[in-house]
Amino acid sequence: MTPLRIATRKSPLALWQAEYVSERLKQVGIATVLVPMVSSGDTDMRPIDGTRQVGLFTKRIQQALLENEADIAVHSLKDLPTEQNASLTLAAVPERETVLDSLVSTTSLKLDDLPPNACIGTGSQRRAAQLRNRRPDLNVMPIRGNVQTRLGKLENGDFDAIMLAEAGILRLEMHDLPRTQFPIEEMLPAPGQGALGIEIRSDDAACECVRALDHAPTRAAVTAERKLLASLHGGCLAPIAALAHATDDAIQLRATVLSQDGTQRLDEHHELATTSQSMLETADQLAQHTATALLERGAADLINAAR
Repeated sequence: MTPLRIATRKSPLALWQAEYVSERLKQVGIATVLVPMVSSGDTDMRPIDGTRQVGLFTKRIQQALLENEADIAVHSLKDLPTEQNASLTLAAVPERETVLDSLVSTTSLKLDDLPPNACIGTGSQRRAAQLRNRRPDLNVMPIRGNVQTRLGKLENGDFDAIMLAEAGILRLEMHDLPRTQFPIEEMLPAPGQGALGIEIRSDDAACECVRALDHAPTRAAVTAERKLLASLHGGCLAPIAALAHATDDAIQLRATVLSQDGTQRLDEHHELATTSQSMLETADQLAQHTATALLERGAADLINAAR
């Protein structure tokens, strides 16, 4: 059997993710080869804000599938736009890693330990808005680059602390990195955070085998989060946070929409039982209900103001 070609970005974290998928496929008897490439998000170091095009880190990888440079694309699911390309299919979402965010500093400072006007680096409007909501005195500044580049800026003294996803830290085995994890109550994650998305061409029957890596509870949870994001027309750059948890009996969904300066915050928390319908149908219905509740409270104004 010809090895399946896995398209991936060249960053250390992206390569880890692709190698993880490769190893999982090997375990079920499927040979693979990595096809590393560079996305626009890897070369354009301008701050990411609401004026930037979504898909900065995924468009080049998806193009590789469409142009038959690769058979499989591996994404960080939080970076993948919710608007699906009809020629591509999200074939699998493996079991999720932790969804927590971490505050990284040279001395493992907690948020409350940071002095007034401390400079915090993050490339995420979602994280920035939640930081400003809790600590309006902080100087939250944009930061770009892969994990190693951001840590270098911290070590050089450009920032007092930086924000990173705990999943990336664990995947890169940076277990000794000085940091404190935010509780969910303090920092709700991005839709899809901690999860991987494996895309294939919709008409490529030879790649249907990757569906063996799909993890049903994770798929249902991220479906609720991503459907919520799509219903809010927020894109992956807006100050929107969401976290779902799925079991055989029910799905819970927490969601937050903030203003950029963090002074306005809308929170919703809903649960829906899975009765006669599938987990994915329940996830879709729950997302629509939660999005409607947020929109009725003025979420669209906050999202549009952040563009």
